[in-house]
Amino acid sequence: MVFNSVVFLFCFMPLALGLYYLAPGRAKNAVLLLESILFYCWGGITWLPLILILILVNYIAGLLIQRSNAAGVRRAVLIAAIVLSAAALVFFKYTNFLIDTINQMSGAGLSSLSFLDVLPLGISYYSFKLISYVADVYTRKTEAEHSPITFAAYVILYPQLIVGPIVRYREMAPALHKTTGRYTLQQFENGAVMFVFGLAKKVILADSIGALWQDIISTTDGIGLANASTPLVWMGVLAYSLQLYFDFAGYSEMSNGLSLMMGFECPANFNLPYISASITEFWRRWHITLSRWFRDYIYIPLGGNRRGAVRQVLNMLAVWALTGLWHGANWNFICWGLYYFVLLVIEKNFLLKYLKKGRIWPHIYTLFFVVLGWGIFTAN
Repeated sequence: MVFNSVVFLFCFMPLALGLYYLAPGRAKNAVLLLESILFYCWGGITWLPLILILILVNYIAGLLIQRSNAAGVRRAVLIAAIVLSAAALVFFKYTNFLIDTINQMSGAGLSSLSFLDVLPLGISYYSFKLISYVADVYTRKTEAEHSPITFAAYVILYPQLIVGPIVRYREMAPALHKTTGRYTLQQFENGAVMFVFGLAKKVILADSIGALWQDIISTTDGIGLANASTPLVWMGVLAYSLQLYFDFAGYSEMSNGLSLMMGFECPANFNLPYISASITEFWRRWHITLSRWFRDYIYIPLGGNRRGAVRQVLNMLAVWALTGLWHGANWNFICWGLYYFVLLVIEKNFLLKYLKKGRIWPHIYTLFFVVLGWGIFTAN
């Protein structure tokens, strides 16, 4: 079920919001959890046990980390919880990619796992939620959640299940613990406006602009990429760049608007990224919650920029290889991540000081390389 479907807009959303508003204060999280489970199971219940097991394990891990005074025990529980969540993500998302790569390199003829053809819904997002939660409890940035219902409602919250944003537990905990005054009429109004604007970006802009790209690449009812001229392909990649932004930003606005209508103020995921004057600025404006997740839970723990220039470059390499791989199980995504690693290293060590002095050319430079990057992103 997607946010712009008739079923969601005219059936699920009004009923879910109505039940949520009518529920007593202490029962709201339970109602929200049941609604999120229904949303998750709409396309099938196959992977429901997986997310419930991961929720239970990380819930227990959070309590053990908080209650233990032994540093070794706390660290062991943290590592075990992170490894389990990461292993689930890697197994379900990347096993067949690894098998295909081995077959291509060695001709081994290994059979792919057919039951992994359909990924568990939202696993890329809720895995990162779980990892950030146990890490924040370990570093004492947040208290462990004592209610399994409240914790499960945070992890599986249906507005954030499909496309994020990746909201941390400590950002939602204050609202989740409110039994009265969780939301206001002004929040509902602002959330509804945000949701409608996001819906317009998705349906009116993204779907219409995306039709041009589909006409170019489709071999059945379109031109086909092999038959398209170079200028037409560039036009198509530009259309794809706009479609991707309006689609993703629209979904994020719908998610945040829906969350706001329920009293949860979530961080923005996009901030006009195509006005950026450098690649560095672009990644401060594009998929903001993912960028800060990799910064806080990968880059900084690896040492960030505190251990010399060489170590910093290696840390950036790890972050951007993982960023590319997170977006999809294919080599074009890895290349796309490494492409940005190269651009960002060049900017950090040489180009950024000149970009800050320019007025127009930095914007042209940024747009050119971003659009070129989307060509790599969508390549097969």
